[in-house]
Amino acid sequence: MEKIMEIQNLRKIYRVGDEKIVALNKIDLEIYKGEICCLLGTSGSGKSTLLNMMAGLEKPSRGTVKIKNKTITKFNEDQMAYFRQKHIGFIFQSYNLIQSMTALENVSLPLIFRGVPHKLRKKRALKLLKDVGISKYAKHRPNQMSGGQQQRIGIARAFAANPEIIFADEPTGNLDFRTTKEVMKLMVNIAREKNQTLIIVTHDRSIADYADRVVYIFDGNVKDIEVRNRNTNKLVDLKEQEDIADIKETNLEFSDDKDIKEDELKKNKENEEKLEDDDENKEI
Repeated sequence: MEKIMEIQNLRKIYRVGDEKIVALNKIDLEIYKGEICCLLGTSGSGKSTLLNMMAGLEKPSRGTVKIKNKTITKFNEDQMAYFRQKHIGFIFQSYNLIQSMTALENVSLPLIFRGVPHKLRKKRALKLLKDVGISKYAKHRPNQMSGGQQQRIGIARAFAANPEIIFADEPTGNLDFRTTKEVMKLMVNIAREKNQTLIIVTHDRSIADYADRVVYIFDGNVKDIEVRNRNTNKLVDLKEQEDIADIKETNLEFSDDKDIKEDELKKNKENEEKLEDDDENKEI
């Protein structure tokens, strides 16, 4: 696989008074073109700091980040802004939409900075809104839409300029269970179709089921790397994963019910085990 990003000996230290806090400790990592990579860790593990380093939003204390063989850790602010504009897209947990703009205008925004003509911007933005299933809300403003709809706008905006890398920082953190599955399926399938690299940062283990590789971050270190569907170009069929998730949700809903029958629990467990055996993407 073609390597699109290389991280070497990355270290980040924050100073709080006289105290040194090591947020990242000698991270080495490679990211490949077209892969779905999940950075998984609990709050405070360093995963968001790592994302900031990878995207050039913060400077490391030591080490290098290369994207497309360019050492972005040596860029100044203007060079980094220009590089991000050309090669990187972002999907945020809090959507980060401009409230005074319509859905269409929010999606079109990255294309303005790329100098795309108005007519072409509108055409591309409308197609993306259609791809994410909310074209009928093109003239609505964010405060007129649900959280799931706003995140779909965020996804469309991130992919608008066809960036080679998309960073998704806790993209489902504000969404309910069902909407989370819909949003994840959208992101993964669009990235697969365009052979784009999608890097997802999350604390939610169920999100890792959508990734080709899972990088486990713990106390500022890469604890482990799990390879899953690497080098797969097909669109993901999430039906079995959704069925497993539904069974898990059902089990969680009834786990505190003292009156539930033992044979029902046993049946759910057997069904879950059967589905997991058939699914190549075993859960963590």
